Amino acid sequence: MHKENIFLVGPMGAGKSTVGKLLAEKLHYEFVDSDHEIEARTGATIPMIFDIEGEQGFRSREAGMIDELTQRSQVVLATGGGAVETESNRQNLRSRGFVVYLKSPVDALLARTRHDRNRPLLQTDNPQKVLDELMQRREPWYLEMADLVIETQQVPVHRVVRQVIERLNEQQVI
Repeated sequence: MHKENIFLVGPMGAGKSTVGKLLAEKLHYEFVDSDHEIEARTGATIPMIFDIEGEQGFRSREAGMIDELTQRSQVVLATGGGAVETESNRQNLRSRGFVVYLKSPVDALLARTRHDRNRPLLQTDNPQKVLDELMQRREPWYLEMADLVIETQQVPVHRVVRQVIERLNEQQVI
């Protein structure tokens, strides 16, 4: 097990990539975003993969990517919001590192993702309803997996990163 790995989970728009980049920089770790890795390897955007292969095809690719990325050492991994829906992802994340759930209320998520066309599940007439349903389904998994829960609404990214590092030190993860 690579206990020193830090895996960020949470809904789209919670700040996983933003927090992850700064956290990795502060810890001198590698930062990886599983969605960006999938796009880089396939040469296709996430929305294009959804269009061609459907959500199930994307989730299959995501599971393989998370399996691979969680086996690295000294990595901060930002996962896609739906990664927790796949049992193998939950198992790999839980057993191979320290899981941080970046928590934010739906209205804040909606404000952050409102104009982002790279979120296929939100390309609907009622993104609020979609986010509500996704959170209702996914939050129990986020909470179950989390070694640490950090609220990100109206908290500057530097403070979120500082809170994570303090807890990692307290628990002697790093």
